[in-house]
Amino acid sequence: MTVEQNVLQQHSQKHQQTLLNQLREVTGTTDVQLLQQALQVSNGDLAEAVAFLTEKNAKVPQQDETTYYQTSEVASDRYISVGSQADTNVIDLTGDDKDDLQRAIALSLEESNRAFRETGITDEEQAISRVLEASIAENKASLKRTHTEVWSDSPNPHDRKRVDTCPVGLKNVGNTCWFSAVIQSLFNLLEFQRLVLNYSPPARVHDLPRNQKEHRNLPFMQELRNLFSLMVGSKRKYVDPSRAVEILKDAFKSSESQQQDVSEFTHKLLDWLEDAFQMKAEEDREGEKPKNPMVELFYGRFLAVGVLEGKKFENTEMFGQYPLQVNGFKDLHECLEAAMIEGEIESLHSAENSARSGQEHWFTELPPVLTFELSRFEFNQALGRPEKIHNKLEFPSMLYMDRYMDRNREITRIKREEIRRLKEHLTLLQQRLERYLSYGSGPKRFPLADVLQYAMEFASSKPVCTSPVEDIDTSAPPGGTTGQQLPPPSTAEQDSLPPLESSGPASTATAAQQHRIPIHKPFTQSRLPPDLPMHPAPRHITEEELRVLEGCLHRWRSEVENDTRDLQGSINRIHRTIELMYSDKSMMQVPYRLHAVLVHEGQANAGHYWAYIYDPHQRCWMKYNDISVTKSSWEELVRDSFGGYRNASAYCLMYINDKKPFLIEEEFDKETGQILSGIDKLPPDLKQYVKGDNELFGKEIKEWDALQVRKAQQEKLALAAAASAASSTSTSCSSPQPMSIESSPPDNTVPQQDPEYMEQPSTTSDSKHLLEHTERAISRAAAEQEERSPDALLNAAIKLEYARLLRFAQEDTPPENDYRLQHIIVYFIQNQAPKKILERTLLTQFADRNLAFDERCKSIMNVARAKLDLIKPEEVNMDEYEMWHQAYRNFRETTISMMTGLELFQKTDYMEALMYLIYSYQYNKELLSKGLYRGHDEELLGHYRRQCLLKLNEQAAAMFESGEEAGVSTGLGIMNELVVPCIPLLLIHDTERDLLAVEDMRNRWCSYLGQEMEPNLQERLTDFLPKLLDCSTEIKSFHDPPKLPTYSSLELSERFGRIMAALGRVPTEGR
Repeated sequence: MTVEQNVLQQHSQKHQQTLLNQLREVTGTTDVQLLQQALQVSNGDLAEAVAFLTEKNAKVPQQDETTYYQTSEVASDRYISVGSQADTNVIDLTGDDKDDLQRAIALSLEESNRAFRETGITDEEQAISRVLEASIAENKASLKRTHTEVWSDSPNPHDRKRVDTCPVGLKNVGNTCWFSAVIQSLFNLLEFQRLVLNYSPPARVHDLPRNQKEHRNLPFMQELRNLFSLMVGSKRKYVDPSRAVEILKDAFKSSESQQQDVSEFTHKLLDWLEDAFQMKAEEDREGEKPKNPMVELFYGRFLAVGVLEGKKFENTEMFGQYPLQVNGFKDLHECLEAAMIEGEIESLHSAENSARSGQEHWFTELPPVLTFELSRFEFNQALGRPEKIHNKLEFPSMLYMDRYMDRNREITRIKREEIRRLKEHLTLLQQRLERYLSYGSGPKRFPLADVLQYAMEFASSKPVCTSPVEDIDTSAPPGGTTGQQLPPPSTAEQDSLPPLESSGPASTATAAQQHRIPIHKPFTQSRLPPDLPMHPAPRHITEEELRVLEGCLHRWRSEVENDTRDLQGSINRIHRTIELMYSDKSMMQVPYRLHAVLVHEGQANAGHYWAYIYDPHQRCWMKYNDISVTKSSWEELVRDSFGGYRNASAYCLMYINDKKPFLIEEEFDKETGQILSGIDKLPPDLKQYVKGDNELFGKEIKEWDALQVRKAQQEKLALAAAASAASSTSTSCSSPQPMSIESSPPDNTVPQQDPEYMEQPSTTSDSKHLLEHTERAISRAAAEQEERSPDALLNAAIKLEYARLLRFAQEDTPPENDYRLQHIIVYFIQNQAPKKILERTLLTQFADRNLAFDERCKSIMNVARAKLDLIKPEEVNMDEYEMWHQAYRNFRETTISMMTGLELFQKTDYMEALMYLIYSYQYNKELLSKGLYRGHDEELLGHYRRQCLLKLNEQAAAMFESGEEAGVSTGLGIMNELVVPCIPLLLIHDTERDLLAVEDMRNRWCSYLGQEMEPNLQERLTDFLPKLLDCSTEIKSFHDPPKLPTYSSLELSERFGRIMAALGRVPTEGR
């Protein structure tokens, strides 16, 4: 038997045991014979074995296996089945190619050795996860998806125009956020970008392709080139990747491919590119061993050193994306350490012929682009469905791989042993420290230093033997007076106290009656013994005892504090030593810088994908979220990628070798030495392709602009015609009217039209309310002022009115009494408007023509109007004056919108209430950004906006659960038209309660994924969920603002007061 055969046999035995272990863990079955039977029945197919065991043990309803395991195509469904990994290394052995045979043998060894990796990483286990998740996410094999257009193009091409050199986004053409995230990460590797753009198909492919791979891969390669060229030189803000996606979709529909997750898609993509470049390499280097640039860029090698049943072995394996488990680890290095060491490895370093088995992985060659797959999904046996792991996992922006290299094997082993010894010592120290920090033998434990301190405080306490009722003189007869007269209570205290017995004869009679009739007095009759201390204290302790005890307790406490401090110091030093174990320069020679982080938000069966990619030229992180490309930060990346925040976490990390700058370096012109940018970096055929697309887009912009000009001209003509018709009608229909000076003063004496809340053309209830206050101020001024001239009376009245409004502005009132709605001056005072604005506004109030009902008011009105006319432009800036009055109009409109929404909410008309609450919240936020008193309570508005969305979500979910066609359509319509468009508004401000509300709504709909339902419901659910789970904060479509009713100031103030008073009766926890 050869060495290779021996190794294969050993691996086969270990492989069989690994399959048994995986089945035991996934299904919970411990019967070894039953597990072996399942493997035998399924011919080693773990997917069928899982189905066999779950049917046998869990008593699940019998289903047709083909239906149960069938999955649907990936490109038409945003619900990516996670945790699976396709076999992308399929080799055609039907030909006579010996290299293929050798590769097959190497891959066989590689596949066998995967059984030694960490739990959940093997292909078989990933297949189990894929099948189980697909069976839950998909209802039937024949289920066909409709293409959901998540993004709809704006009809205005200017909205789709690229801004300067901003990166180009990718349109979501039907649940393809996974495609965008992966493609953008690869595109921003400039070396990969150059390889794709400069790829030319082999000459022989112009004839008929030899096999299916060529027939599929080469057209995809050409579409990828076209897509990359548009991403380089397009004038569009985002481009359409439909053609490349269609080819992928067709491949995933074929019999050789099942539904893929994002990691599998990346494997498949690189496999196709590898095949395409392999054909080109074989043609270019006939007779020599071809070099494949995809392999050199993305693939590395590691050495598997191990012991199998006491026999040592070493195997070299190739790897692409390296899988890592997340559960149970706190950072990336811990994941890597666990993945590199498997089993009991003590025998690797000992001379004894042990029966133990285990292995270590040592990288011999790392690829320039190092990709880690983070396994964040596991199957929950109790619930019968896959779940996402939301645990926090930290990863660095710079990763040093020296400790995992084969050339550092001995040094790393020594350091690992030292770390192991330090961690053992650390555990002992932490246990000792815990005894100090949690002292005691009962369920409640306290720090020992605090216990000693409490004992010292107790010993030092002096006993104060007084009773809580010592102020009652029990020797005095009932109803009599005590020897010492207590001071009489204050007036306020008298008002707040209940009536007591009065003095005089009646009091004496009452006292005598009380003396004769025994009355139960629980307070005086059940009082504590007079010698009981007021607080815990020693009853008997001598000075000597106290001195000795205090000395001992003080000394013991100091000793405990010193011991605790020493233990904490030792623990910190060990932590620091472990952190710095690999910080010497010799172990920092293989630096890898974080290039891209691919993020998934959602649950195991559904979610949304986006990518954070580092831009080395701008030195910042960029967020690529479908068509949206925005600047980001490391802090935002950490929040969304580490996990533990919402349902978002990284599932793929892409690092690049920091010592190979060619990966991200721009290309230079060989003649001029200038950096090639934009369309200049494209080969001639792609230049023409991009120029053609840009010309089409330019033509679309010109046609749009011409259309807008025509529309504007038509509107002008229509307005002119309407004005002309109105003028002729007015001339022919009007009759001469006598001119009244009082009712219509000349234009040169009339000030600028004042706002509706300051002056009404007729004596409405609102103007009457304002006039009453104005006339009252004039009457008071006339009564208090000695000089009766109109000018003096006006000044005095204005001062009195201002003083009244100032009191309102300074008064601390409940929300239902908002004086800002009653008078604009209150609003101005609270927001510190300039004095000149206040003066002119008050003059406008007293210049109201409706004041002229008597000679005194008429004369004051005329003086006020004259003063308004005398105000020079340089004295009062009319633009600023109008700005303040416009701010008040905005405040009133926001109030009306808020009040209308709250009224509708109280009537449970949530659909109508939503738009009022949404817009009033947005308007109010803008107001508050300019000042604290310019708007209303943001928290209150936010609460009812949030509650309205939750109520609508509840209604829509109930309609969906009914299963009736009309109810389902109405429910999904509510979600699509009302709830989903509002979710970005909750996400963008990032408040905790809003985020929790979004999670509640999403979880409600995601909970349906694991339930049995009709195929049409499943189809509609899977088409809807991507929109709900989209975490983009970009507002894609929204309803127009609702029309607002008009209210007078008095009516608005009263209605607002009523609605706020009603809200005030809502329990605090309900708001």
